[in-house]
Order: sequence, then C-alpha cells, then structure tokens
Amino acid sequence: MEIYVVRHGIAIDREDPKCPPDPERYLTEEGVEKTKRVAAAVAALSAAPDLLLSSPYLRATETAEIFAAALDYPKQKIRRTDLLLPGAEPTLFFRELAKDKQSSAIFIFGHAPQLDDIIAAALGAKQHITSLKKAGVALIELKRVSPPNGQLVWLAPPKLFRRAGK
Repeated sequence: MEIYVVRHGIAIDREDPKCPPDPERYLTEEGVEKTKRVAAAVAALSAAPDLLLSSPYLRATETAEIFAAALDYPKQKIRRTDLLLPGAEPTLFFRELAKDKQSSAIFIFGHAPQLDDIIAAALGAKQHITSLKKAGVALIELKRVSPPNGQLVWLAPPKLFRRAGK
C-alpha cells in the first residue's frame, strides 16, 4: 500500500484578528495557489488514488479538495476522519486503515505534528524524523499496515514541486 501524506496548505494565521476558531481556519489565497501547483505536480507523477482521507478541519479538507481536482478524484468521495486530527493516536489510524483491503494508493491530509507522528509510526521510529512543510508531501510504502511497517520512498517540500512545475 502506498500512502501519500500531505500537510494542509498555508492557512489564515492564528494571530490574524479575522481568524476563526481553529477547526474553521481556511486556506489563504496564497495557500490555495501554492497548493494547486503542488497538487498538479503530484498528479503529473501519475499518482492514482483509490482513497482520499482528510482531517475534518477546514484547511485540510480544502487541501484535499484541491488534490481531488488535480487527481480527477470525486470531491464527494473524500472521507473525513478524526484520526487525522492533531493529537490523534497514529496506531489507531493504522488499525482503521488496515480494514480497507481494496485501496492500494491512499492520500491523507492533515496537520503538523500529527502527520510527522504518522510517518514516524509507519517507519518504526520512536521520534519524528520528518517535518512536513505546509503543502509538503511524503510517499510511504507500507509492507504491513497494522502494526505499520514501511519505508519512506520520498519526501518533497512544496518549493520543489512548485519549481518542477515551472
């Protein structure tokens, strides 16, 4: 199974006086544009998702929708899960993922440091070995889903994808 791990794009700053509560923080115009370029570059790699899973927080959902458009994946089929919320236990995420026997390529959308926790758990690391940037993407190949046993195939900061798209 391949898991594409995607951190949400640039969202409205928490310090902005117009900032809504955390679950409702949304992508900025800059965040939308940069995320679209990253999504297009990932789509150009011939990534073909069987499933898109997103944190229910707005900025992650918006990021998932941008990727869905680039990957020709129906937006209404994006599944939201609390297991991608900040503070969720990675082992529970992998147990839930193991129930899905049909999917071989899954995209997940969430937040830091939660996604770094998931990557570490997938690789059997006791601590973070990554620090995904906003709209950054990592590809993990899982040999076993639960308990997870995988390897990091690649990790790309958004700047790399944006440069490749020029």
